[in-house]
Amino acid sequence: MNHLAPHERTKPSSNPIPPRAAFYVLASIVVSFLAASSAPTPLYASYQAEWGFSPITTTVVFGIYAIAVLSGLLVLGKLSDHVGRRPVLISAIAAQAVAMVLFSTAGGVGELLVARVVQGLSTGAALGAVGAAMMDINRSRGTVANAFAPGLGTATGALVSGFVVQYLPAPTHTIYLGLLGVFVAQAVAIALIDETVTREPGALATLVPEIRLPRTVRGAALAAAPVIFAVWALAGFYGSLGPALVRTLVGSDSAVYGGLGLFVLAFVAAASVLVLRNARATTVMYTGIGALVAGVAVTLLAVDRSAPALFFVGTAIAGFGFGSGFQGGIRTVLPLTKPHESSGVLSLLFVVAYLGMGVPSVIAGTLVVHGGGLVPTSEEYGAVVIALALLALAALLLRGGPQTAPGVLVASGGSPAVEAREAERADVASR
Repeated sequence: MNHLAPHERTKPSSNPIPPRAAFYVLASIVVSFLAASSAPTPLYASYQAEWGFSPITTTVVFGIYAIAVLSGLLVLGKLSDHVGRRPVLISAIAAQAVAMVLFSTAGGVGELLVARVVQGLSTGAALGAVGAAMMDINRSRGTVANAFAPGLGTATGALVSGFVVQYLPAPTHTIYLGLLGVFVAQAVAIALIDETVTREPGALATLVPEIRLPRTVRGAALAAAPVIFAVWALAGFYGSLGPALVRTLVGSDSAVYGGLGLFVLAFVAAASVLVLRNARATTVMYTGIGALVAGVAVTLLAVDRSAPALFFVGTAIAGFGFGSGFQGGIRTVLPLTKPHESSGVLSLLFVVAYLGMGVPSVIAGTLVVHGGGLVPTSEEYGAVVIALALLALAALLLRGGPQTAPGVLVASGGSPAVEAREAERADVASR
């Protein structure tokens, strides 16, 4: 594919929105899509009270979204490398807008599931394209933004939705209609930015799911995958069963509390990306594993002692582990990709993330009903997350850490030319 050269990307834009502003427009799409994905979290109690379903249904609704995202990533993740970033993003935003209408008019679990599927497919289609587009504009800043924006979006959606549910009328309509307005504005903005890649044949072939990693990133991806799975497994818990657990610990039915656990986790995760942006990716990865284990351990202690304040302290520590673990994985792998590979590789990393987020949470929902209940299941889930993190640490130590070229893990100000040379050296070394 004929990607725009670095010097071409710095030329004045032929559209009203210049490259620097376009970068922030693209980042805002990740934020809004992830905010929309977490917006239903504080509403699950309202849906459950109105429609009378069990915690299994809650986790199925959550899990079906993860499956839909996976499908979108696998089928549509590479499409933008061939047809361009803008067509894929505009189509994904349009589908996301349709999902908001479906949410706002849902009258039962069936409609809720359909809305989640449409939302998941559009998110899966967008994540690879928008992440690659940011890297097309600025490779080093795009790498950091791909790790920062998901946490910010998840945190924003959970908290704003909680306040809407608690204090505004018709919450099951208001939050979605507000997001609908955001998506309309973003679609207009995307139409006004420059395309960052040129079209080439082979788009239909990319629709056939293919799990294949370029040789230059295989070692790094295999080292990062267990960490990414573990941190998103924790995010899956906070997004599905977390609201019920927080309300149980606090002793309140407030919807704000329902979204507060996920907000703390995701907000601290996003902040950790900025705090550690200048550290080496290997250091960030190990920091993430350590903070994840420590945070979940504190959280389990809080659940055992019914201590809400300690629970949020543990959640914040675990959130730092979530953000740094995910950032470490992203920054270990993406700088090693060539421009035409970035969308597909990023999509595969998100496949691992959403597998971690979806599968364990559905299993946990089943255990809540047919096992020991909410609190025991939460304790078992936390123990499993700690075990996953320790297994990831063992895998990294056995491999001698993530095997990446030393010059590509810059967080800001990196030269695309240097990154390309280092990726080429890594490719030669792996042969």
